[in-house]
Amino acid sequence: MSEEQAIVTDLPVPKYSLDAEQEKKEILRHYRSLMKALRPKLKKGDKEMVRTAFEMAADAHKTMRRKSGEPYILHPLAVAMICVEEIGLGVRSTICALLHDTVEDTDLTLEDVEREFGSEIAKIVDGLTKISNVIDTNTSQQAENFKKILLTLTDDPRVILIKLADRLHNMRTMDSMKREKQLKISSETVWVYAPLAHRMGLYNIKSELEDLAMKYMEPEAYKDIARKLAETKRERTRFINEFIRPIKEKLQAGHYDFEIYGRPKSIHSIWHKIKSKGVSFDEVYDLFAIRIILNSPPENEKSDCWKVYSMITDEYNPSPERLRDWLSNPKSNGYEALHTTVMGPQGKWVEIQIRTKRMNEIAEKGLAAHFKYKEGSDTEDRFDKWFGQIREVLAQDDTDSVNFLQDFKTSFLGEEIYVYTPKGEVKMLPMGSTALDFAFAIHSAIGSKCIGAKVHHKLVPISHKLRSGDQIEIITSNKQKPSEDWLNIVVTAKARNKIKDALREEKRKIADDGKYILQRKIEGLGAAYSPGNIDEVVSFYKLPSQLDLFYQIAIKNLDLKELKEFQVLGDRLEPPKPKVVVTEVNVDHHHKPANKKDSELIIFGESSDKIVYQLAKCCNPIPGDTVFGYVSVGKGLVIHRTSCPNAPQLLANYGHRIVKTKWAKNKEISFLTGLKIIGLDDVGVIHKITNIISGDLKINIAGLTIESGEGIFEGTIKVFVHDKEELEELVDRLKQLSGIQRVDRFDTEEVE
Repeated sequence: MSEEQAIVTDLPVPKYSLDAEQEKKEILRHYRSLMKALRPKLKKGDKEMVRTAFEMAADAHKTMRRKSGEPYILHPLAVAMICVEEIGLGVRSTICALLHDTVEDTDLTLEDVEREFGSEIAKIVDGLTKISNVIDTNTSQQAENFKKILLTLTDDPRVILIKLADRLHNMRTMDSMKREKQLKISSETVWVYAPLAHRMGLYNIKSELEDLAMKYMEPEAYKDIARKLAETKRERTRFINEFIRPIKEKLQAGHYDFEIYGRPKSIHSIWHKIKSKGVSFDEVYDLFAIRIILNSPPENEKSDCWKVYSMITDEYNPSPERLRDWLSNPKSNGYEALHTTVMGPQGKWVEIQIRTKRMNEIAEKGLAAHFKYKEGSDTEDRFDKWFGQIREVLAQDDTDSVNFLQDFKTSFLGEEIYVYTPKGEVKMLPMGSTALDFAFAIHSAIGSKCIGAKVHHKLVPISHKLRSGDQIEIITSNKQKPSEDWLNIVVTAKARNKIKDALREEKRKIADDGKYILQRKIEGLGAAYSPGNIDEVVSFYKLPSQLDLFYQIAIKNLDLKELKEFQVLGDRLEPPKPKVVVTEVNVDHHHKPANKKDSELIIFGESSDKIVYQLAKCCNPIPGDTVFGYVSVGKGLVIHRTSCPNAPQLLANYGHRIVKTKWAKNKEISFLTGLKIIGLDDVGVIHKITNIISGDLKINIAGLTIESGEGIFEGTIKVFVHDKEELEELVDRLKQLSGIQRVDRFDTEEVE
């Protein structure tokens, strides 16, 4: 009997199977594919270990099925396959991927895993279990527990890589889930996982995660761009072939070993460009990028890339401001390449990426490939420095975790700039960093005393935003100390934490006075000045900590006159019973429609009762938009569009406050929304626009501003519409007017 036949015989089959034999064969097919992909990495004894892990996982999950109805074991197998094929991980990671859900979801314990495979694998599985408990729950505790994940990341980056594979497979197979679950998982993906994949150098996975999230969050825009890409594929291929031909001939004449091809940009990146640049699909010039991959020996890599760049610019004119040199300054995730944008045939701009085979593997496989090429080298590279910076920030004992995730994203998951000290040492900072961030990056003592800086020998304030290539000298004064407004100047987590520490220390000094005032008051009542009694007072005044209580007393925000209402039982303080206060959500801030009947709109929640609500001013939803409800502290139910810029953060971090909502059909109510119009300035253009809105469509105008200059006009119109269909009809009619170039709905600006 072959080993695979033995596995088929021994395989625990999921219960309730319609065709047990068929499912056994399907599971085996996936297992075979995994072993085939792993074959080049297998050493003595590895095959048996992977088989043991597979059998343990299959047995542990035998009664479980996914939402789609398929056996659950197919998910760990798929995750392991992504780890091997798409991320380039090896045998140990495969074992961890197979076992990643067992400790959390089944009777298998961490001790069982450690007994069978040792402490290294058990540690990774433990890390994966912790992440599942943090990010995939419906609570808002993500930020508080995110530190644990990051500690695991810096301890063993494979935890995050396997988690990314897990998330990618979940995103690929999410069709069977409920709509609200799809939205929540997609939001988490955009908010945390895609930036993390990008930072790990996994560009393909990052793009796919963003595309899949967009498929669920912006289904109409996704389908529209996918359709247009399909329609223009033949024309694009013809253009790419025409563009590539002369470059190919030059490379062949230079005897280079190379690959050259065009690849389309991701749907999400095209959509982002359409939104951020305010252009249509036809106007997005970089729908694809040309990639040239050279097979060069390590010592010739840089010079070969620059020689190829020279060949390209001999053939086509480059755009000087679009040259990106990541050969001299690789990104901290290891990415190296030369990017340029040139003017191609038919007056079209084309992006070209030049890199070697080694660089390409790092770009495709990220961290795993990076460490493979680093083996044997003792030098600390930029990836190590990045991990070092994360460890430094995590070492801060900061209990305020509400903004932790946002700080982490800004500091560690965004694009970077490279700046120089006066001695020429390179410092890596996130984009948007200021002179004050740079001061704290050098040393916290320098940051705390910073009063200004010189950039290229010119004096600048501490709030000056830095650009790549800046050389900065920090100016300090012993009289300087951090202030509250510094928190609005810095973007790095290190600077923010150090400023908070300094402010806390200052607060503590002031709070000492408040401590003595409280002590006298409590003892004056005949009670003991004990931690328990202090906590009762903290709780009564609804303050976050004892320090805040002492501080508020010291700065005379609290005069403690309510202490007289406390009862003294022995030496213990008993707070007065709270009075019952009934609060109602005030909806007066709600957009006022033309006929003042806003209270009649019903948003159906799960109970289908009438609910008091507000419309979010960040996205101004109207009936027909896909929306969700967010229960806000102090404002009650606030309705947001799923395409709202704040949606990913709300859906990812506040799952327990999200309410499933949909519009009730009601044609009597009007909603305020806004349009931006751009066109050629012509006599009577305003009359034509208002004629369509008020005359033809009988829509009420709430406001109209037109600014014109040099033959172009830009207008903003605020109108009351009943629903999305009416707005779309208005947009279509306005676009048909001669000279009108663009008509766009307000997205993130308030229309009031």
